[in-house]
Amino acid sequence: MKTSNKILFSRRSFLKTSALASGGILIGFNLFNACKENVKMPIDLSQLNYNDFNAFIKISEEGKVTIFATNPEIGQGVKTSMPMLIAEELDVPWDDVYVVQAPLDTENYRNQTAGGSQSLRRNWEPLRQTGATAKQMLVNAAAARWGVDASTCKAKQGFITNANGDTLGYGEVVLEAAQLEVPENVSLKDPQDFTIIGTKTANVDIDKIITGKPLFGLDYKEEGMVYASVIRPPAFGQVLESFDATKAKGMPGVIDVITIGEKARNMLSEAKPNWSVKLSTTDKVVVVGKTTWDAIKGAKAVKTTWKTDSDLESTKEHDEKLLGLLNGKKFRTRRKDGDVEKAFAEADKVVERIYESTFLPHNPMEPMNFFANVTPEKVHLVGPTQTPESAANAVASLLGRPLEDIHVDLTRMGGGFGRRLYNDYVMEAVEIADKIKMPVKMVSTREDDMTTGVYRPACKYKIAASIKDGKLTGYHLKEACVNGNMYGLVPNFFPAGAIANYQVDSVPLRSNITTGAWRAPYTNFLAIAEQSFFDELAEEMEVDRVQLHMDLLDNVKKNPNPKIDYSPERLQGVLQMVVEKSNYGKTTEGVYQGLSVYYCHNTHVAEVADVILDNGMPVIKKVTCAIDCGIVVNPLGALNQAKGGVLDGIGHAMYADFSFKDGVPSANNFSSYQLIRMGQTPEVDVHFAKSDIAPTGLGEPTLPPVGGAVANAIYKATGQRLYKLPFMNNLQSKEVVG
Repeated sequence: MKTSNKILFSRRSFLKTSALASGGILIGFNLFNACKENVKMPIDLSQLNYNDFNAFIKISEEGKVTIFATNPEIGQGVKTSMPMLIAEELDVPWDDVYVVQAPLDTENYRNQTAGGSQSLRRNWEPLRQTGATAKQMLVNAAAARWGVDASTCKAKQGFITNANGDTLGYGEVVLEAAQLEVPENVSLKDPQDFTIIGTKTANVDIDKIITGKPLFGLDYKEEGMVYASVIRPPAFGQVLESFDATKAKGMPGVIDVITIGEKARNMLSEAKPNWSVKLSTTDKVVVVGKTTWDAIKGAKAVKTTWKTDSDLESTKEHDEKLLGLLNGKKFRTRRKDGDVEKAFAEADKVVERIYESTFLPHNPMEPMNFFANVTPEKVHLVGPTQTPESAANAVASLLGRPLEDIHVDLTRMGGGFGRRLYNDYVMEAVEIADKIKMPVKMVSTREDDMTTGVYRPACKYKIAASIKDGKLTGYHLKEACVNGNMYGLVPNFFPAGAIANYQVDSVPLRSNITTGAWRAPYTNFLAIAEQSFFDELAEEMEVDRVQLHMDLLDNVKKNPNPKIDYSPERLQGVLQMVVEKSNYGKTTEGVYQGLSVYYCHNTHVAEVADVILDNGMPVIKKVTCAIDCGIVVNPLGALNQAKGGVLDGIGHAMYADFSFKDGVPSANNFSSYQLIRMGQTPEVDVHFAKSDIAPTGLGEPTLPPVGGAVANAIYKATGQRLYKLPFMNNLQSKEVVG
């Protein structure tokens, strides 16, 4: 059924703008077609006569359509999937669509961020309305030319047809259409009529990626640009005392050695800092060179002296303090249903366990980098950031410049996982450019990224549950986390609403170590803890694990006012699906299975891990994954996201070991920090629930459940319950804490 929707986007975005009046781009050859016969040469878009229909769409007289991808592309596929929404409702052949990354434009676009798996969810209707509105205006223009009622005309595949069979291409009427009044309401397609949404669509950048064309921040170059390497404190809690750059200044290719930090200190002291700013207050030494290598070599030649400004912390100290807080009385109660203490006092049995996680670096493939050029006319920024608007606001504050002076162009990101939510590296580039009065790109090394970055906070959970007459009567979750972790959303996740007496508390441990969001924030470890705990509860209660979850979700459906964020029906749906698809409980001898079912980022996921033993050690052979994320816009991209999340979750739960000693990270590169290896990756079998509900997140939701599924499978195989990350450390030492 078609729906008529009130326009949600800014009507200003439908005005012709000179900012989009420049020509197109040259599409490179398709590598996969290069060996085929009679392949047509690619179209040079710069030679087409384009008309700016609106801030999202340009249409040429030949009917070719350029769609601007508004959100940052971090590898989650939005540069492909979001234009698909516009193209679907505009009703043009996808082969006639070209996608261009849009710059930061707060007047015409909204929600130009990449984080929390929210891009498609937030833009589902606005972008479809953009395409539908453009189509209606094209139809109206054609109808006016023919002198007929627009309701008698239809648009399909880039052409408008009237009742007499007359036809006009979009390109023939685009100039007239762009002058028309924007309609207040438009009709959107019924999902059953989709021809682009729901089809496997290749990444729009795939040819450029595999042929090494410039796309990423590290690729960006500009005439007269220099490079900078920043020397930061070697330990969290230290500040710069002195430095000797004599040797560095004498090296070929080194232009200058400077310090930065004053502007950052002034900004942080004068106003409440932008949430995305994670700047240290110490001075930093910067080596400026003609090339990246010149700057990096020069930085290694600088002799620096650092002094301790505050506590130099260690992971052991964090562990002890977190445990103390966990067993203490000072907590912030995030949610309280019923009376947990009374339920525990009246229980036949109380089960209590403690789960522990480590700090984790983000380690995106592309290290932090950013280009900045500060001139009296404007501040030009180019690079990979998940939060360009926050970056622009922070830079305006740093330099004391009006926001309209700050221009941000976005590049594709070589990963981020939450690290590029924080714009410390952008601020460094800007402060360097402002000081040297030259266009500059700040480039970090892998060692810089791993040792002076932003980390997933170390965290401990204490989970307790009361059992009375074979039923769960109380549930108490306590979190103690470095710099805090839990916010208002998690207390409304499962098992909220399923257990009458339910309480969630949290307490932070303040630390010098910079922490922040890491892929699937809040839930990336909580899911492991809770899903491991429910597995143990089922065993204690002597009930089937699947039935325990089904019964608890039935309780939610009976609850007249559950105050929850998840859908019990959709959770039951993915649980039933994964049991069927994985053949759960019915596998061959020697295969041990673990189950996990979880909701986060608006998506419901259930996973089953298959584990075997090889010389007494567990090996993960397969993970079956059932997902309800609403309508799947691009099945190919969705499959890649789902599998990537599962493998990332396995790798960090099993192997990622990271700690601090006297404020210094334990690892500085992949030689000392283990990511999952190719030979350790299992088969991942993904299944999507059929749905006509608007899409929800997918970049993160498959990561949190997999650690619990693996832990539960390892228990079946070895008899060892795992309470501390990474799992392999505890298995190898045979030390199980809890």
